[in-house]
Amino acid sequence: MSAKIIDGKAFAATVRTQVAEHVSRLKQDHGITPGLAVVLVGEDPASQVYVRSKGKQTTEVGMKSVEHKLEVDTSEPDLLAVIDQLNNDPDIHGILVQLPLPKHLDEDLVINSIDPAKDVDGFHISNVGLLGTGQKSMVPCTPLGCLMMLRDYHGSLSGMDAVVIGRSNIVGKPMAQLLLGDSCTVTIAHSRTKDLADVVRRADIVVAAVGRPEMVPGDWIKPGATVIDVGINRLDAPERGEGKTRLVGDVDYDSCAAVAGAITPVPGGVGPMTIACLLANTVTACCRANGLAEPEGLTA
Repeated sequence: MSAKIIDGKAFAATVRTQVAEHVSRLKQDHGITPGLAVVLVGEDPASQVYVRSKGKQTTEVGMKSVEHKLEVDTSEPDLLAVIDQLNNDPDIHGILVQLPLPKHLDEDLVINSIDPAKDVDGFHISNVGLLGTGQKSMVPCTPLGCLMMLRDYHGSLSGMDAVVIGRSNIVGKPMAQLLLGDSCTVTIAHSRTKDLADVVRRADIVVAAVGRPEMVPGDWIKPGATVIDVGINRLDAPERGEGKTRLVGDVDYDSCAAVAGAITPVPGGVGPMTIACLLANTVTACCRANGLAEPEGLTA
C-alpha cells in the first residue's frame, strides 16, 4: 500500500481561485477591495523572499497589497506608530508583522498592538482566547491550511483520534483547538512525551509540527492514518553538489508513505497553503469589517 499524496500546491491554487472570485464579487457588488499590509523590519533574507511572495500573490487575487519596510534598528515606538496608522486605515483589512523581529523589539507587545479584527496571522491574545473558547476568531494560517486539507480529504473529522506533535503557539496549540472544534479526540504530544511512539500509533490523524528533521518514522504510523507534515527543515545534501541542501519535513517521508493512507510531502504540502490561507483570512476580515457574509469553505 502506498499513501495518497495530498498535493498542497494544487489545493492552495484552488483556495486562491476561490479567494479571487470572492474579491471580484466584493468589488463588483459592494465597491470594496480587501487590503493586506505587511510590515518587515530589517533585512532577513528568508523574510524578504516570503514578503515578496505574499505581495505577489495578494495582487494576483485582486487585493490591495501594502508593504512597509523598516530599517533593522527601527525603535519600538516607531514600529508601533506604523501599526497604529494601519489599525486606523479603513482600506486595510489585514495586518501582518513579519517574524522574527530584531532582538531589541518585544514580539508579544508588537503582535498585541495589532487590531485583533485585522490580525490575519491569528497570533493576538484575543484571537487565541476566542479560538480556545470556540468563538469566531482570526485563525493562524498554517493550522487553518492543515484543517482545510484534512476536511477536503476526509469530509467529516468527527470522532477521529488526532495526535499533534508539537506545542508551539503558532501551530501545535491552535491546530489542537481546530481539531477539537471538528470533534476529534485530540492529544498534544511533544519531545518529552513518554512512549511517544505508542501515543502516535493510536492516531487516525498525525500532525507533525515539532521542528526536528525526519523525527517520525513509519513504524510510528497506524496503517491507513493521515499524516500532515508541517516541518520545514534544511539538511546538507552533498550528493547534489557542494554546498547544496534539501528540504525535509518532521516525518521520514518514505517510511511513513509506505504505511499511511494519505500524506503531505515536503516541499509542496502544507507550505503553499500558508500564504493561501493568509489571503483567505484577509477576505474574511474584510467581510466581517463590512458586515457581509463570510466566504464559505475559507474559514474554520
